[in-house]
Amino acid sequence: QVQLVESGGGLVQPGGSLRLACKASGGIANAHTMGWFRHTPGSTREFGDFVAGITWSGVTWSGGRLKYGNSAKGRFTVSKDTDNSTLFLQMNSLEPDDTAVYSCYLDPTSGPRMWGQGTLVTVSS
Repeated sequence: QVQLVESGGGLVQPGGSLRLACKASGGIANAHTMGWFRHTPGSTREFGDFVAGITWSGVTWSGGRLKYGNSAKGRFTVSKDTDNSTLFLQMNSLEPDDTAVYSCYLDPTSGPRMWGQGTLVTVSS
């Protein structure tokens, strides 16, 4: 059973940076892709937005190994540490509109998407 545990959320001032991490455990060998979604506090993940994604284990998309949602382009960077089964999201130039619960996901080669519990990011002065 794969478990995804996010960390790194918190309160940050506008213009600041945060680095989120998602540690995967329990059989990540069949991971196809991993990434991040976000949803506003009080909403649910079903109404969230795609933030960023990265392929895993040599898989590639037609456009490469990275994807970004419109809100992330130019400000956020997704990366991975394959040896430690950890996904990262470096977020720079944060704005109040970036306030959200950020959830990590894993798409296996077969089977349903798996989710972490999420970590809250609050951008406020």
